Amino acid sequence: MKALFFLRHYNDIDHITPVISKWIESGHTCDVILIGNPKFRDDYRIQYLATLAAVRVAHIRELLPALVYAAWRIQTLLLSHSLRRSLIGPFAVALCRIFDNEQRERTWRITAHQLLRYSFVNLDKGVVVFDWITKNSPVCLEWVETVVSMAHTMGLGAVSLPHGDSPHANQLIRHGEWSLQPNTLYSAGRIFDKLVVPNELCAKRFYPFMTDHSLAILGSPRYCDEWLAKLKELLPPAPLASSSNRLKIAMFLRKDDFTIFWEEVGEVIRMIATFPEIVLVIKPHTRGGWKQSLTKDASLRRLPNVSIADDYIHSIHLMNWADVIIDLATSVVFEAVKAKKPVLAADYLHAGRSAVAEFIPETELRCRDDVSQKIEEFLSNGCNSFYIEKHRQRFIKEMIDNYDVDVLPRYVSLLETQAQIRSEGKIKSNNNLKRSQSDLRIS
Repeated sequence: MKALFFLRHYNDIDHITPVISKWIESGHTCDVILIGNPKFRDDYRIQYLATLAAVRVAHIRELLPALVYAAWRIQTLLLSHSLRRSLIGPFAVALCRIFDNEQRERTWRITAHQLLRYSFVNLDKGVVVFDWITKNSPVCLEWVETVVSMAHTMGLGAVSLPHGDSPHANQLIRHGEWSLQPNTLYSAGRIFDKLVVPNELCAKRFYPFMTDHSLAILGSPRYCDEWLAKLKELLPPAPLASSSNRLKIAMFLRKDDFTIFWEEVGEVIRMIATFPEIVLVIKPHTRGGWKQSLTKDASLRRLPNVSIADDYIHSIHLMNWADVIIDLATSVVFEAVKAKKPVLAADYLHAGRSAVAEFIPETELRCRDDVSQKIEEFLSNGCNSFYIEKHRQRFIKEMIDNYDVDVLPRYVSLLETQAQIRSEGKIKSNNNLKRSQSDLRIS
């Protein structure tokens, strides 16, 4: 069977690469089309996929004529929610009058047709895969809907796979979120035949907009045992210096879309810096880290035992390097929980309740005193007896494994099923059409 995977940014590359790898291992073929920044051609996971004989990797601009790609790119930018909220938003709205609905639809159809024909010429079974697409996604929802519609016409399945997890146990976490009503941000998931989530906590976002049979809970492909073992072989050397004589702390920040109490984050960093036995590395979010006020604070960069990680330092590098992780509700720390590394869930630094603190109460930081006391304990007693194992195992079972540890085979099985269902549906439809045409000739 053949699959076409559209990948757009760091997070979906991180979470969907395990599925692609297992898909190929299961004897299938696929194409990977990058629709985000071309720099991701150099990502170590993309480079790994490109070495596999059954995988073709290309950036979308390599597959479209220059003028068609330019039109696709311009339309995508003009419909971007972030652009419309910026200072040039009125200009973008004005340009949309030039690229009206009819013009946009034509471009969407031309690009969708060329990309689908690139992957599925003379094939009767296949599936098209995107990551989670929301109304605010940088990739245009109109275009995704067109791709999915044309894929269905060709007898192909369409599936949406996770590009992350649910690091929050509560709902109201972003700026301007004031109502506990279902968030229509996630309603775009219903355009797919199947939308996959790793756990029940993620599923709650989508339940109001999906039918029971269109939502699948399959576990985490990124943090399952099979992929973590494979990832050790693929990870490039870490560009981090050893600090064996000091307690190494990594702090992972959240996107600026979420309500973060930045003033107190700065206070905590300065407090941690007063411990001479500690070295702290701060990791901005992989998307939108430049927007965060903390990364622009020159006074923090002058602290001798504090540094801000550059883009070329992968989160997993920091995870392996650190003795302790301070987290502002990110799913990247799930790997640290698996590895039994202490995670301090700094819930009082943001307007949410983290999943880690919900499942593992001993991780929660509720005030500045907690931060100081935890650090003193690590310095005095080490980091080996942090978790209550019953809590940690419940987190792994419910948030990562879901059914059992065989997570990746479930993903492959779902993709196979969706390719088969659509293909059989098209054959049945074609047969019915032929019978109808035959009946007309007879009459």
